[in-house]
Formats: sequence, C-alpha cells, structure tokens
Amino acid sequence: MGGVTAAARPQVSPYAVFDRASWRSLAAGTSLPLDAAQLESLASLGDRIDLDEVATVYLPLAGLLRLHVEASRRLWAARSEFLGDSTAKVPYVIAVAGSVAVGKSTTARLLQTLLAAGPDSPRVDLVTTDGFLLPNAELDARGLLGRKGFPESYDRRGLLRFLADVKSGRDEVSAPLYDHLSYDVVPDARQVVDRPDILVLEGLNVLQAGRPADGRAPEVFLSDFFDFSVYVDAAESDIRQWYVERFLALRRTAFADTSAYFHRFADLTDEQARETALGIWAAVNGPNLRDNIAPTRSRARLVLQKAADHEVRRVLLRKI
Repeated sequence: MGGVTAAARPQVSPYAVFDRASWRSLAAGTSLPLDAAQLESLASLGDRIDLDEVATVYLPLAGLLRLHVEASRRLWAARSEFLGDSTAKVPYVIAVAGSVAVGKSTTARLLQTLLAAGPDSPRVDLVTTDGFLLPNAELDARGLLGRKGFPESYDRRGLLRFLADVKSGRDEVSAPLYDHLSYDVVPDARQVVDRPDILVLEGLNVLQAGRPADGRAPEVFLSDFFDFSVYVDAAESDIRQWYVERFLALRRTAFADTSAYFHRFADLTDEQARETALGIWAAVNGPNLRDNIAPTRSRARLVLQKAADHEVRRVLLRKI
C-alpha cells in the first residue's frame, strides 16, 4: 500500500517565521515612545541601532508581549474568581538570553522602556544575572576566574531563590548588583524588586538548565518561572567581530580609568588589543557560547536573528 515518502512530507517547523517587513507591519500605526537621545542612552556600547530598527523590530515585540501580559492578567482574575482566592497577582517575567556582545542588554532595556510606556503605564523592572555571579575572590579560590560567565560561575541557587520569591508574590525581593568597571559583584549592594507588573531578567545563563554538583538533573529550572523568553541570535563569526570592536572601544573609554579591572589593557596598540580580544573569545566566550548558550536557543519562545550589520533580519516565534 502506497504512502507519503519522507521526501514528499511537508516540512513542519515549530516556528512562525517573519521577515522584517511582515514583522514591522504588526505595529503599523503605533508611535514610538522614545527619541534618538533616549535610544542612545539605552544602547550598549558597540550595538548599532537606530529608531527605524526600534520601529521595525522592538515595537511589534513590545506589542506582542503586551498581549501576553494582558491575557495573563485576565486569566489570573478569572482563576481568582473561580477559586475564591484573593491572592495578589504576581509579576509577569520575561527572560532575555544570548551571547556576550550580541545586544541582549540593549534588547532588555528597550523592552523595559517600551512596555512601561504602554497603556496604564505598568511598572517594569529590569534585573541582570551579572549580580548573581560569584565574587571574584570566590571564583579565584575555586579556580573558576577564567571561566567567568560559564554556568558554574553563578550562584544559581541564589538566582532560583530570587525568582521563586518574585513569582510567589513576595514584596521587596532583592538581587545583588554587579559593577562592570571593577568586574565584580558590589559588596552589600542590592537592587530591590517590589512586585512590579513586569520583570525583565537578562543574562547569558537564563535559559540554561544547570546541573547540581553531583551530576543529577536539576529538579527546578530557571525557565519554570518565566512567562515569556527571548533569545538574541547571530552567527558566531559576527558576534566575535562585535566583541572585538567593543573591546577596542572599551580600551579607549572604560579601560582608561585607573580603577578599572581591565586598566592593564588601556595602553595596548590596536593590533595587540585585537589579538587579546580574540584570545579571550577563543578561550572563554566562544566555548561558552557553543557549549552552554547557543544550545538553549530552541527553548526560547521568540528568537531575534541578527545579521552582520546588527539588523534583525528574521523573527522566529514558537507556534507550540
């Protein structure tokens, strides 16, 4: 009896794929709530972005997220009425993941700004996972300073506890703070999160499963606490080039500060700085991307695929 051959079967994808024009059309008629000066303050060093890119990519994304947040609120209200439960609503948590230098910090800050400018002016907090890195002294003691950014360099238990507290509706949950100039967690400094409407959590490791020291599968994942997740994607060769360009820019700016952790790189020539950046990429950021970050891309609800010029060329939205 005949059947459909493998070659003849239609290709099924878990994603709805949008090019720039079709994605931008989803926010047609919506005005941008920020100007060029505000955008400049939100963009990370080396992340080339303009207002047209915001209108094309991030305004529709904010609109989609707003629909999800509103649907979540309606479900919470209906469920509370059904159960006779007066428990206050908990924050809607959006995770933003991706490699070093790919632009995830800019994405997170843009989403915070655009969502906060929506109807009813919801309160939107942004927390980065950098604060949950183990202090440099502890990393050094464990022999992990050269693997900073890898899953084992984070206080994952602390991050899980933070998210569990946020999602349980606790007030005044706090997260540790990180200083990029000193390249370390700031002692005794905390960011207080007091039941915002929306929480954006940004970091390298947010979609990673993690694994206890004994090798067993974890019982709880960070993603168990996410309502929506975004992965900022690009070819590794492009991200590597962006990292080198950012390193060269930092050498002329932040590294020039004598208190900066990387001040020793300030006097490098362009060629020396480029070789140093490529060496760091080859030893740390490249392996971390390939082994730990990129494999989590398929766990995201939405993927922003960037081209070499930093433009998002395609948006992949999970259908299932």
